[in-house]
Amino acid sequence: MRTPRPLTLIVLTLVLVTGATICWELFLRGKGLKPDYDDSPELWADKRARVYEPADKTTVFIGSSRIKYDLDVDTWQNMAGTNAIQLAMVGSSPRTMLSDLASDPNFKGNLIVDVTEILFFNPAPQVNLTPNEAINFYHKRTPAQKVSFELDKLLEPRLVMLDKDFYSLNGLLDHLYVPNRDGVYAGLDFPIGFHQTLYSRQNKMTDPFLADTVRINKVRAIWGGLGRLKGPPPVSGKALDSILFSVKHDVDLIRARGGTVLFLRTPSTGPFLMGEKMGYPKEKYWDKLLAVTQCKGIHFSEHASLNNLMCPEFSHLSPHDAVLYTKGIIQILKKENQMATIISSVR
Repeated sequence: MRTPRPLTLIVLTLVLVTGATICWELFLRGKGLKPDYDDSPELWADKRARVYEPADKTTVFIGSSRIKYDLDVDTWQNMAGTNAIQLAMVGSSPRTMLSDLASDPNFKGNLIVDVTEILFFNPAPQVNLTPNEAINFYHKRTPAQKVSFELDKLLEPRLVMLDKDFYSLNGLLDHLYVPNRDGVYAGLDFPIGFHQTLYSRQNKMTDPFLADTVRINKVRAIWGGLGRLKGPPPVSGKALDSILFSVKHDVDLIRARGGTVLFLRTPSTGPFLMGEKMGYPKEKYWDKLLAVTQCKGIHFSEHASLNNLMCPEFSHLSPHDAVLYTKGIIQILKKENQMATIISSVR
């Protein structure tokens, strides 16, 4: 029996790998899935590098996941006339990002900070892990890493299978159903379609997700499960004062360089909002934050154009309502003359 030549083996391997890759991509597309971007430290660093654009042309957003869903970047840029730089991070507190910008002497721009109380006022180190990873990557990234990102940027929007969260081998393994049990935490298994990440880092729920009550209820169940977890009570007293004065210190540094800071409280609904009202009463957290920092703020519950928007899974807006929310924010800024440089070119 003849032993295959090395060249033959190489060609056969390439054919098999190429065929399997094409079949896998076609299979995913056949299910109606679309390519998107991995919300990686590389993508975050690419946006972080843009915060030095002129203040009258740029607005920087930091926060948790809500502002990533609720701010429609295209609507903002078309109506407000400034570029929207999305630096918010899922499941994280924006205070680490605020400190990074405050300690950067070259940042003198307009900053909008989204406040999700359970994360913003959370002293646990876990809420800073992802921001710290991205910030460290940004400050230490090498030329080779920059080139690698540029190559990835060309491929990711063209191939569904490059979505590392769902369709890579590790992503597929992560989404195998493993129930939580004593001594074993299986993690949060969000259903496919709950988010699509754009190059701007905006997150959008997909149409198939919004049409599937089973998947929507699965996300609601995840929020309910988190709410039932036993943990320390919401921060208060001296610990809360420490957080507030730390935020004030960072805000003052940005203002001293000519920058501006505005706080947002994005919508939540249903049981999620009820729990937030109980744990983080507006007058003890939101109102106190504005009083201590002497910043302006827009709380969705105080404006008729914002407080009737519904979150499908109680915590984030659909793409349609994100457009309405973004338009509402711009109209409020214009009416109240807040952060005039942001709205100076509103059409």
